[in-house]
Amino acid sequence: MQHGQSEMTVFYQYSDAGLALTKRFEGLRLVAYQDSKGVWTIGYGHTKDVKKGDTCTREQAEKWLFEDAQSVVAAINATCVPLSQNQFDALVDFAFNLGVTALFNSTLWRKVKIGDIIGASEQFARWNNITIYVNGSKVLKQIDGLTKRREAERILFLSR
Repeated sequence: MQHGQSEMTVFYQYSDAGLALTKRFEGLRLVAYQDSKGVWTIGYGHTKDVKKGDTCTREQAEKWLFEDAQSVVAAINATCVPLSQNQFDALVDFAFNLGVTALFNSTLWRKVKIGDIIGASEQFARWNNITIYVNGSKVLKQIDGLTKRREAERILFLSR
């Protein structure tokens, strides 16, 4: 065991509170739709193999949400960064929405890794834009729903 490493590594599960947060902001859609970036989506933000005209049941949407979240859960657990359950849940929701790569390449994650919880919490708000193209130029567009989601993640991240 290396110096500073705990004797027991904790592996988290995505809690009911985390799942509720994801469900709240993803919303349940039983018919495929194009999200704000034009990606075909169904259920609670499921995108794999989705095409126009697809439908699903609430049960299938729940199953996909659980399966889709598991890859994020595994990726964050693999880092062995010490977190509270609420911090873990907030980060899973963030990465579920934006991708694990975005999380791990972010200043938010760098601050989490060094234990700067307040500094990390301040980074959530920076992720409320999508990239759109206007007349061939890349433009960031602030999305109200993302602003609300990032604030909810920040509050969960800071709660005990």
